[in-house]
Amino acid sequence: MPLLNIIHQKPYEQVKATVRRHPITFVPYVFWFIVLLAVPAGIYWLMGALFPNLLASPTATTVAILAASVYLLSVCLFFYSHFVAFYLDMWIITNDRLVDIRQISLFARTISEVDLYQIQDITSEVHGMLASIFNYGNVILQTAGPVPKFIIYNAPRPHKLREQLILLAAEDRKFHASAAPTTASPR
Repeated sequence: MPLLNIIHQKPYEQVKATVRRHPITFVPYVFWFIVLLAVPAGIYWLMGALFPNLLASPTATTVAILAASVYLLSVCLFFYSHFVAFYLDMWIITNDRLVDIRQISLFARTISEVDLYQIQDITSEVHGMLASIFNYGNVILQTAGPVPKFIIYNAPRPHKLREQLILLAAEDRKFHASAAPTTASPR
C-alpha cells in the first residue's frame, strides 16, 4: 500500500523521512525461530536414541509427523506475526506532521499523528552496548496535542532523527505563526 493512501497527504505536504525499527532489533526473533525449528529434529533424535521401538510402528510415525507439522506451523505463524509487526511499524515524518503507524498484531493497527508545531520536547536515548554499537535507540516526543507522548522505538540514528525533528518543528512553527491572522485589539 502506498504511503499516500495511508496518511492522506495534504497538497503542500512533503514526506521528509520514513523511519522503521533498526534491523538488528529483529535478530533475537530470528535466533529463536531457528532454535524453535530445530526442536522437533532434536526430539526425534532423542526419542530414537532413548526409545528405539517407540517410533518403529507406522501409527507412531504418523502421529509424530502430525505433531511436528502442527508445531512447525505454529512456530512459523509466531515468527510471521512478529515479522509483520516489525516491518509494518513505521513513522512517517513530513514537513507538517508526524504519523505513527503501530502494527499491534496481524489484524490490529493503530495510526496516530501529531502536527509538528505541537511538539514541545524531543528526547533521544540510547541504552546498552548493542544500541551504542549499532546506533539505535528511542526518540520521545512530548506534545501539546491529544496524544501527549509519542515514542519512536529502536529508531536508527536517534540523535540525528531528533535534530531533524527539531528543525522541522521549528519550520512548522514559523509557518503556522505567519499563517495565523493577527488581530489588533481596539483601544
